[in-house]
Amino acid sequence: MALNDLDTRHLDTLDRDLGRFSALERATAYAARPLIAPGIALVFVLLAGLGAMLAFGQSSNGLIVAMAAVFGAYMALNIGANDVANNMGSAVGANALTMGGAIAIAAVFETAGALIAGGDVVGTISRGIVAPESIGTQEVFVWAMMAALLSSALWVNLATWVGAPVSTTHSVVGGVMGAGIAAAGFGAVNWPTMATIAASWVVSPVLGGVIAAGFLWFIKSRIIYRADKIAAARILVPVLIGIMAGAFAAYLALKGLSRLIDISFGMALAIGAGLGLAIWLVMIPVIARQSRGLENRNKSLKVLFGIPLVVSAALLSFAHGANDVANAVGPLAAIVQALGSGGASEAVSIPLWVMLIGAFGLSFGLFLFGPKLIRMVGSQITKLNPMRAYCVSLSAAMTVIVASWLGLPVSSTHIAVGAIFGVGFFREWDAERRLRAAQGGIPERPRPGPEERRRRKLVRRSHVMTIAAAWVVTVPAAALLSAFLFRLLTAIGGPA
Repeated sequence: MALNDLDTRHLDTLDRDLGRFSALERATAYAARPLIAPGIALVFVLLAGLGAMLAFGQSSNGLIVAMAAVFGAYMALNIGANDVANNMGSAVGANALTMGGAIAIAAVFETAGALIAGGDVVGTISRGIVAPESIGTQEVFVWAMMAALLSSALWVNLATWVGAPVSTTHSVVGGVMGAGIAAAGFGAVNWPTMATIAASWVVSPVLGGVIAAGFLWFIKSRIIYRADKIAAARILVPVLIGIMAGAFAAYLALKGLSRLIDISFGMALAIGAGLGLAIWLVMIPVIARQSRGLENRNKSLKVLFGIPLVVSAALLSFAHGANDVANAVGPLAAIVQALGSGGASEAVSIPLWVMLIGAFGLSFGLFLFGPKLIRMVGSQITKLNPMRAYCVSLSAAMTVIVASWLGLPVSSTHIAVGAIFGVGFFREWDAERRLRAAQGGIPERPRPGPEERRRRKLVRRSHVMTIAAAWVVTVPAAALLSAFLFRLLTAIGGPA
């Protein structure tokens, strides 16, 4: 018995020791978890710098190009972390996609959009805001673009850390403008281009909100408020999916196929119309099968809007990749062009490796750091369901596609968040209208007081003010930081 007691005590001691080791391992894993994402990001940034040095060749400027590639990769990571919320927040907030599914779809389509259709806006960022020839020497121009990259990346990183969906386009435009002013004065800035861009910052959220509200009005009036909702959805949901497919096909023809063959705008529209018609016909039996056995209520409509919401999210990611890759690699492309050609005034040609840094940086950023802002945009501004989220995504996608086709670096953040505001404010207006109609039928019914009316607000006013303030501050903050970094970099590296 004594021997058995001794063995039992040894086993108990061993169990306790193993338990301590297990707890230590769990604690170590928990403590190390926050370091995994930054570690992976650091590896990507360093690999981008090494790859840039190898791609540029062994020259005296190789180290400068590698530094610029590091800054560009860092900016691309931050764009992926911040702007992914604009693409996938509505789908995740409506519970149409899981977080993992949303990130997987966004990664594929962001990369495809950047590689296939990102060139035009890159030219606007790299040359349209500050004319290279107005700055003076090649070295000064390179340091100005370097300062613009780093300042915009730091600002977006700070905004992501505090949970603010700021415009990465605002950040990089402000950075380029601030560095240009610090390098050559106010005359270096192309003010007509800046005026056009500034106007688009106002127009794009308004347009996004109006389009989203218009689609929601159409869905409510033609489907939700109908006596037989399911029958109406069988007819109109395939049409909505066809519209998205047609828009995507026309855009891809203009931006992708046009690099291989000459495609006119009319031909692109014909391609979009043809594919949209084909998808509409294909989706008719699909939606008919999905609608069998569904009850005639609003909750059942969520099932039918699952496919168009996923398609619209993918379309928006493609458009975002095409538009916002410029924010990461526009200044980098200008630096590579200036150092490679010996001058900064020639037309910008964008090497493949530069586009790859931007494209993969977007995907890595959204995978590693995106979920935080996805949750904020998807659930903390207004309540979304699949129908509302579909309107947000389709509106944002259409507006970004038009802007990217025109080569105009509009803010996808303004468009997407403006679309969410549009949906929310339309819901408020519609609810108020229906309430007044109901009270008209019951004259003796008391009108709600101010407190009751405040509780019925469907858009969180605090987020409206916070986001608006962040939008206003971004350009001057990025510009001031860029001017400071330009002075610092030239003091360290010298203007040559």
